[in-house]
Amino acid sequence: MISAYDEMYGSDGLVRAHYGEFERWLSEQSGETMRFKRAEADLVFRRVGITFAVYGDDAGTERLIPFDVVPRIIPASEWRQLEAGLKQRVRALNRFIHDIYHQQDIVRAGRIPAEQVFRNVQYRPEMHGVDVPAGIYSHISGVDVVRAGAGEFYVLEDNLRVPSGVSYMLENRKMMMRLFPDLFARNRIAPVAHYPDLLLDNLRAVAPTGVDDPTVVLLTPGMYNSAYFEHAFLAQQMGIELVEGQDLFVQDNNVYMRTTRGPQRVDVIYRRIDDDFLDPLVFRPDSQLGVPGLLSVYRAGRVTLANAIGTGIADDKSIYPYVPDMIDFYLGEKPILANVPTYRCRERADLDYTLAHIDELVVKEVHGAGGYGMLVGPAASRQECRDFAERVRANPDNYIAQPTLALSTCPTYVESGLAPRHVDLRPYVLSGRDVVTVPGGLCRVALREGSLVVNSSQGGGTKDTWVLER
Repeated sequence: MISAYDEMYGSDGLVRAHYGEFERWLSEQSGETMRFKRAEADLVFRRVGITFAVYGDDAGTERLIPFDVVPRIIPASEWRQLEAGLKQRVRALNRFIHDIYHQQDIVRAGRIPAEQVFRNVQYRPEMHGVDVPAGIYSHISGVDVVRAGAGEFYVLEDNLRVPSGVSYMLENRKMMMRLFPDLFARNRIAPVAHYPDLLLDNLRAVAPTGVDDPTVVLLTPGMYNSAYFEHAFLAQQMGIELVEGQDLFVQDNNVYMRTTRGPQRVDVIYRRIDDDFLDPLVFRPDSQLGVPGLLSVYRAGRVTLANAIGTGIADDKSIYPYVPDMIDFYLGEKPILANVPTYRCRERADLDYTLAHIDELVVKEVHGAGGYGMLVGPAASRQECRDFAERVRANPDNYIAQPTLALSTCPTYVESGLAPRHVDLRPYVLSGRDVVTVPGGLCRVALREGSLVVNSSQGGGTKDTWVLER
């Protein structure tokens, strides 16, 4: 078993410098105090309604996401490197999306196979030739980053369609400040509370040409969506209307919102609905979630959608291996953050290797999300590996495989006390007037001992992420 990098302790067993002040504080706390604080956090989260819907869960549709009271701490120097790599990556991804819906230079140059783009279910031919404000397609990007090996950062995947989880980042910080105000007096921690203001500013910046005071709304599928808490939370924090498809209509090539004072024109829609459900006249005709005629207004440049239709092509796992090529092709730079080595099962040699080593690899569906449609070979039974191998063999284009990384661990309070658990990090990158981040992100933790699956839908929890200012 490969030993994992420990975020708090060095290989010599000594506390890393950036955890020093926290460790001194922790040593002053009793186990009873920490258990009491954990219970208080659960109570507050339940009272506020910070839950996550789990479809098909026998225990019910709503589940409290476990919150851990031990933060993940990142020193300022590491964050500067991460931030530069995240901005670089998102700039290249936005250039790529614009290119494939316009000149398609990267395909013509042979850097990405044409079939990987144009036969991909996330490619939207309806977007060909459509110009979007400032050439920005992914206004809100969530990039999943892990630390492995001797402490190197790797990008695990890009989330560009409707990235979720930022509300938990914000609520986790509020909770830590409520539970442990003295910790914030002892540590210089970069703030994250201004994220909604940054988001609204960036959304207003990409309004259609000629609109000086844009009306921004957040479009939700409704209260039964797994991330509805986040939709309502962000709309409230930004001071904008939370709307469903039935609240909007198209007239005279504009989008309007129904209000008690009559129709109001809408200029920017922060949509939390997948492409397929946005416009029943173009995509799924059975959709009750979208707005008939929305695409025609969008194509005419009379409304901005964030994120843009067709953005999913750039966060598809079959496209992920080509992101380093995009950074070189569009920016002329070397990637600051590395990809995880990836086997493309559509290629015969990679398929053969994957099938021969399936018990050693993580195998993922290219369109999968939330920890579903994947196999963690070392944690699976022989029968599970054989069954998954048959699925891969039957449809190799639908899978990629990666080495099983020993994700870094962070001390976590579990029933038995403090114990290491594997973590990842999803920082959020906003593109508008500029490309910006807030210092931190959503830290997810695999609460089951030995588990590498951090997704909330698979039993994972969350931690507050501290970026030190010095």
